[in-house]
Amino acid sequence: MKIYTKKGDSGHTSLIDGQIVNKHNLSVDAYGTLDELNSFLGLLKDYIKDETIKDILNNIQPKLFSIGSILASGKNQDILDKVKIEKKDVEYIESHIDSMNYELPDLKNFIIPGGHKISSYSHVCRSICRRAERRISELNNEQSVDPNILSYINRLSDFFFVLSRYVMYKDKIEESRW
Repeated sequence: MKIYTKKGDSGHTSLIDGQIVNKHNLSVDAYGTLDELNSFLGLLKDYIKDETIKDILNNIQPKLFSIGSILASGKNQDILDKVKIEKKDVEYIESHIDSMNYELPDLKNFIIPGGHKISSYSHVCRSICRRAERRISELNNEQSVDPNILSYINRLSDFFFVLSRYVMYKDKIEESRW
């Protein structure tokens, strides 16, 4: 398979349904941001030693690909039969947020990122996830996006925030508060 096609040189790309759109199209921007998130998530995962957390991250990465595929599908809704984000996926993230958060001290201040490599990478994932959420929310104003996707991405940014605190807590590193 040839990697470059030269078809994108004019600033256009095609969605799964064959529709040609600008590379700055909201769908392209949204799934591109998810791709960026997935790349940073891979970097974060490279530093995780806890196998339980690594398993959670391994579960999240294919979900991000699924969401990206859905957002890239255009009018081709056949893909929805193959990839879905369901309420149980949102609940999966929530259960892990709750589990980690249960061990943490109450949050009374804003947290300033930094001081721990894994925590910092988790904050990068959180902020990219928030940007993806903004893009998907904006796309939802133009075309209907599955509410489970919006919930999943919203919860995922919360997950990365709690994970950033959790790894610092487990390594007995004090958070920098604002």
